[in-house]
Amino acid sequence: MPMLDPSNYDRDLTVGEVAKRSGVAVSAIHFYESKGLIQGWRSDGNQRRFSRDVLRRVAVIKVAQRLGISLASIAAAFEALPKDRSPTAEDWKRMSEVWRAELDDRITKLTRLRDELDRCIGCGCLSIRECPLRNPWDELSETGPGPRLLDPL
Repeated sequence: MPMLDPSNYDRDLTVGEVAKRSGVAVSAIHFYESKGLIQGWRSDGNQRRFSRDVLRRVAVIKVAQRLGISLASIAAAFEALPKDRSPTAEDWKRMSEVWRAELDDRITKLTRLRDELDRCIGCGCLSIRECPLRNPWDELSETGPGPRLLDPL
């Protein structure tokens, strides 16, 4: 195992180093930056550079995404964080409280969907008045007979 060089601790990271250390693709790093989730800058040699705290931000992004949190919600949570440091445990606690409410709402909706699903499968057309999944309030009856797609879930 290579020895760690303490003189490198304050050194900024290249996009490749961020990708390698965080386990995400270089394209994902560029994407996160384009969405304002992380910030980098150009070196004198016109190469992308990132401070080491970006590793913690990328880790938070990946965990939040794994939980199903949208990038828009992650960006909103990051807006409340100082730009010059890594998110702390206290920061995570505040973010997770908001995300917990989002997840609880999604769980409620998915549970309702799951519980109504078996009622609807038997009809075969998904456009009858009772279909709460694809045609609430029989909105598609005006467009003709047979299966009609209102909008994606």
